[in-house]
Amino acid sequence: MTTTFPPPTETRIIAVANQKGGVGKTTSTVNLGAALARHGARVLVVDMDPQGNASTSLGIEHHVEVPSIYEVLLDEKSINEVMQISPESENLFVVPATIDLAGAEIELVSALSRENRLKNALTASEKTFDYILIDCPPSLGLLTVNSLVAAKEVLIPIQCEYLALEGLSQLLGNIDKIRKHLNPELHISTVLLTMYHRSIRLASQVANDVRKHFPEQTLTTRIPRNVQVSESPSYQQTVIAYDPGCPGAVAYRKAARELAERGVQ
Repeated sequence: MTTTFPPPTETRIIAVANQKGGVGKTTSTVNLGAALARHGARVLVVDMDPQGNASTSLGIEHHVEVPSIYEVLLDEKSINEVMQISPESENLFVVPATIDLAGAEIELVSALSRENRLKNALTASEKTFDYILIDCPPSLGLLTVNSLVAAKEVLIPIQCEYLALEGLSQLLGNIDKIRKHLNPELHISTVLLTMYHRSIRLASQVANDVRKHFPEQTLTTRIPRNVQVSESPSYQQTVIAYDPGCPGAVAYRKAARELAERGVQ
């Protein structure tokens, strides 16, 4: 019997952000979302990256004819109208991204209340969720700003490799600015160490450095380098579904439990 993770007392809206590419941002969004959903939580994943990799990994069609977050940001559709249920779990819902989203930053430049489009759309939704996970693009543009304005928490995946912390100061600066001017509730709640290779000494050094910078926020669980984690998106699945017994899937389930337990402490 599947154990149920402790539910939050209110919806946790978490932006998964890091402007550096290749750190496991989308991978962490979809696998944490899938793990939470399989252990009793109602989860919405919002794909804010024009590449649509989160949509692919969760088995959701996202070609140009599919209604997506693009139409929501332009006030053409409600978030309920574009939401789909993932084959991963009946508890896991997805707002897909299409390539049209790449043009949204330009189209929203002159729009009224442009930074609040996602927040307003989520507020207007009649559906209730335990978690809303927002997969941010690897940049600090208007799509990421919308994500950070809509969220209450930020989860930062950091890979255990050389230069892991480089460029992070820019993201932290942007989070500070958004907290001051647009969203006073925003805070970094979680840091997740990814691509950890225990046999490489540098990985341990990076993990220690990250824990010094973020002693309260860094999860105990580290996500190992694991080929099944990399393979699963090509089958339009998370690693939780693709190979539930592999080290990557086990680690993401542990991280999801930790995320849930920290939220109710």
